[in-house]
Amino acid sequence: MSLALDIAWSRADFLLQVECEMPSRGITALFGRSGSGKTTVLRCIAGLERVARASVRFNGEVWQDQRRFLPTHRRPLGYVFQESSLFAHLNVRGNLEYGLRRVPAAQRRIGFDQAVRYMGLESLLKHRSDQLSGGQRQRVAIARALLTSPQLLLMDEPLSSLDLASRREILPHLERLRDELSIPIIYVSHEIGEVMRIADHIALLEAGRVRAFGSIHEMLTRPDLPLAHLEEAGSIFDGVIAEHDPRYHLSYVDTAAGRLAISLRAAPVGQPVRVRIDARDVSLALEPPEHTSITNILPGRVMDVTDDRDPAQRLVRIDVGGRPLLARITQRSVVQLAIAPGLALYAQVKSVALMD
Repeated sequence: MSLALDIAWSRADFLLQVECEMPSRGITALFGRSGSGKTTVLRCIAGLERVARASVRFNGEVWQDQRRFLPTHRRPLGYVFQESSLFAHLNVRGNLEYGLRRVPAAQRRIGFDQAVRYMGLESLLKHRSDQLSGGQRQRVAIARALLTSPQLLLMDEPLSSLDLASRREILPHLERLRDELSIPIIYVSHEIGEVMRIADHIALLEAGRVRAFGSIHEMLTRPDLPLAHLEEAGSIFDGVIAEHDPRYHLSYVDTAAGRLAISLRAAPVGQPVRVRIDARDVSLALEPPEHTSITNILPGRVMDVTDDRDPAQRLVRIDVGGRPLLARITQRSVVQLAIAPGLALYAQVKSVALMD
């Protein structure tokens, strides 16, 4: 099952040519610079752009092709815009019930209480829209979209107008939707930190085309793509909380790469988590390091060495437990250590961040 797109659309100053098949599970991020075509693709999926040369198929059902055009209200999707667009004359409950009433009772897949719980709105139901913060308003907008019982949820940079604190407030709720609901989400963003935290797949858009598509683990570390060359480039690893060590204020996370130490967290043992390792926080050694202050040391094997945007730097991609780890080191170090594909070595990770 999947979302299959074949879209060709042009205007005076822009050409969109997108051919891509996205999985109908998890969160797929449409990522790229402003003007790359992300929102236009989302609007085509929703039927908000009537493009003559477009094919949109979801789980085998034709939503649009040269002979058929299913209008937006007949496509089983929810849409969350950059602005929450709540009804000012209704309180939170009234806004949510508006979404619920759009679906016949027999077809409802998500109940009122369930949506409220997912987005943490229990204490806000009687509040008017103008009494809410920006983050609270957007949480209501997401819950309202969920209450339409969509088979597909589209989100167009839903955090772009919010401050950092509000973004941090919403992201755990999006993670919960990803982990607990079977509704696939197409998520538009140009913020790599958001994408690293919540996405399962990335469709990288450049100038109206999908340059590459794949799992987030692959896409973040491919040296032929710009994601690996960003200042905040890095790798992510999914794992579970394995142990807590209150004496040293540490928690341990088991991942495919091995066990990683992070600052002590209140999360229960067994809870799934995602950790981030920035490429600039990885150094390399040819022998097992001794007498070092670095706690996280991972054995691995070099996959490739490539140029970085800074001519003094090199990107080294290392296989650790079957997952790629990205390291940004100096060209001088590459030469002195004779780092080349196939070389066994040890990655010293200076900092591991739990993505919360």
